[in-house]
Amino acid sequence: MEQKIDFRSDTVTKPTAGMLDAMMNAKVGDDVYGEDETVSTLETKLATMFHMEAGLFCPSGTMTNQIAIKCFTQPLDEVICDQTAHVYRYEGGGIAYNSMASVRLLHGERGILTPELIEPEINEDNIHYPKTSLVVLENTVNKGGGKCYTLEQIEAVHNLCAIKDLKLHLDGARLFNALVATGDKAASYGHFFDGISICLSKGLGAPVGSVLLGSSATITQARRIRKVLGGGMRQAGFLAAAGIYALDHQVDRLAEDHQHAKALAHVLAKANYVEKVMPVETNIVLFDVASRYKAEEVVRALGKKGILCNTTSIKTIRLVTHLDISSAMIDQTIEAIEKLEV
Repeated sequence: MEQKIDFRSDTVTKPTAGMLDAMMNAKVGDDVYGEDETVSTLETKLATMFHMEAGLFCPSGTMTNQIAIKCFTQPLDEVICDQTAHVYRYEGGGIAYNSMASVRLLHGERGILTPELIEPEINEDNIHYPKTSLVVLENTVNKGGGKCYTLEQIEAVHNLCAIKDLKLHLDGARLFNALVATGDKAASYGHFFDGISICLSKGLGAPVGSVLLGSSATITQARRIRKVLGGGMRQAGFLAAAGIYALDHQVDRLAEDHQHAKALAHVLAKANYVEKVMPVETNIVLFDVASRYKAEEVVRALGKKGILCNTTSIKTIRLVTHLDISSAMIDQTIEAIEKLEV
């Protein structure tokens, strides 16, 4: 049977042997009663790492983002985010459903928001307008091809939010990819954000889970919202142990994923069926097919070569590198790209 090389997402990874061992030996209790010490260890570990007061373990990044938005808004408020943002595009309309808030969509360069973009969109105090209360950033930017914020960019947005009395939340689904790519320190982030969502099941390779970080008061409120959403888990330490293992053993290796992505981008840029490759900073490769092709045709052709990937539009294809993609698989993929006939 031909080997499949799966670039559809970094969510497809399987636990390593070391991670499975950590999971099977985890000390667990009922986390809804606050008795699972492994969950508590994970929450404290990440809160300490990012210099924030507390954390809350949840089943998914969608849940941590939606809980944060619920914590930081009231019905009739408005959330500012980029038009590509995961919280807007890929969380099932949760901002409207869960928080009864509207959304002001901006058009950042590759999804990066700046004070110059945000400030004109902050509503004045007028009964005709929703109250602007929250700005959401995403790092890395998924639909921006894994684009990273710099700390200077984040600080500028933070300063504006402080002046305008707005909360600032970070969808950090791939934040450790950004930290590895930029060399920035996790501890620098806590000062800038009211909430940070950290996903463990993407590049870090855990099977399940995200952690919401914030102040003690925010996390107390978030715990209540998690319960209402059905996110309270019992012996969740088996899952939290995977997150702890990932943080201890699988962060630095993200640099390998970034190198693999750059190697793929280099060869794609020379393919006659490719019009443009977005600059690669982390583990996401986005490329547009030439006008005479459709992205789905190229995806099917790659699939026949055992290369799995997804379209993001009629002309754009995404490949995501991760810990289950070896250097040998990258070499095999490069050969397939070079020889591909669409």
